[in-house]
Amino acid sequence: MKDISQITLRSGAVLPVVGLGTGNIGSRVRKPGGSREEVHTAINAALECGYRHIDTATLYQNEEMIGEVLHEWLSSGKVKREELFITTKLPNNGNRKEDVTKFLKKSLEKLQLSYVDLYLIHCPVGTKSDDDEVAYPLDSDGAVILDMTTDLLALWSAMEEQVDAGRAKDIGLSNFNSQQIEKIMKVARIPPAILQVEVHAYLLQRPLRALCQRHNITVCGFMPLGAPHRAKETDEFPLLLNHPVVTEIAGRINVTPAQVLLCHLLQHDIVVIPKSANPQRIKKNCQVFHFELTPEDMAALDALDRGAESRVSNLLYYKGITRHPEFPYHLPF
Repeated sequence: MKDISQITLRSGAVLPVVGLGTGNIGSRVRKPGGSREEVHTAINAALECGYRHIDTATLYQNEEMIGEVLHEWLSSGKVKREELFITTKLPNNGNRKEDVTKFLKKSLEKLQLSYVDLYLIHCPVGTKSDDDEVAYPLDSDGAVILDMTTDLLALWSAMEEQVDAGRAKDIGLSNFNSQQIEKIMKVARIPPAILQVEVHAYLLQRPLRALCQRHNITVCGFMPLGAPHRAKETDEFPLLLNHPVVTEIAGRINVTPAQVLLCHLLQHDIVVIPKSANPQRIKKNCQVFHFELTPEDMAALDALDRGAESRVSNLLYYKGITRHPEFPYHLPF
């Protein structure tokens, strides 16, 4: 199998193609008060078994806890800063040109770093919040308080300034659709290095990936296992980890269903950031370079794709969000 353990981005930065997703691990979003122990255990386990790519975001409310572990590893000499690839993201309530620097500086302070390797616009939808820690503020009716003036082109200019200032090595997009990407590409002085979107065997994002390939934008897939903690299982569409096609391949080649699903995406040149707080699963999820799926296996897994209807992270759990002019999922891709 060809060496797919890392790729080189447009900037020359080296990106490990398997990273640890940390969405809501230890955060107050998922657990009141958060859990330092949960985050520390997950990050330590990941670093100990070889992960060097860690993905977080202001929204996840765990940057500070991740930063504590990174500081301990860096200060003790167990890892060098240049060996790490750390991603964080601008929250929705920071989607204004004048707020980008403030939010990135806050993230760097929490992470105890002088720069991040990648800074993403987390979502094209802007919100208005009186509290910097609340990305999705709600009104008295429970609807998201939207900033209807979001200017993605001005926002991208502010993202470029973060590279100029040395606070981010690369910049990119998350949850953007094809039209929004094209708009950015027409004005970008520093093109997006990464598009991070939901990708798994049920949602292969073929047209969006083809667009990114034309623009030399690397695709990073979140929820690469189909989000078993959130997806709705039916008789017709079981959880991907339980799908007979996946389990048959896993049993035949003596790997886990998760490893099959991750390898499937890697062989499509998609970077993956599976989320887990379980040390055993974290270790298994990065052990995907010792086997290769056959063309027949790839075709069988490709045939599971059912398009946008399988999207788990559709943002519709935020009441009223579709009213925003930059809501990304009005388009098929």
